[in-house]
Amino acid sequence: MFLEELEKREKIAFLELAAMIARIDGKLSIYENSLLKKYQREMELDDYELEGLSIEEILTEFKSERSKYIVLTEIFQLIYSDGVFHDHESEFVHIIKRHFGFDASEFGTFKDWVEKIKELSVTKRER
Repeated sequence: MFLEELEKREKIAFLELAAMIARIDGKLSIYENSLLKKYQREMELDDYELEGLSIEEILTEFKSERSKYIVLTEIFQLIYSDGVFHDHESEFVHIIKRHFGFDASEFGTFKDWVEKIKELSVTKRER
């Protein structure tokens, strides 16, 4: 949705983060896999090979507030793509939240907003 606004190094970091989170529950769902491919196309990283960067290496790439919000928005969409918010995904989100400096109320409001977007997209697909 907003990934094209990221700088090249942020796009790479985002793709690494998305792949890490998509595989966190031990399996890659069809929805998660298609979303990862969509991210690669959207960011023009079709030929990028994942390097397996650490979470610390990834998160330090995002400096601006806008980049951080873009990352969190897209990560929530990825997490909710399979319909389940796993404990491991929750732990990862809290690591991201702490690193980005989001306070609890701001983060809660943001999470609620992303959940509503997800509900709307599911409702739209069912029609």
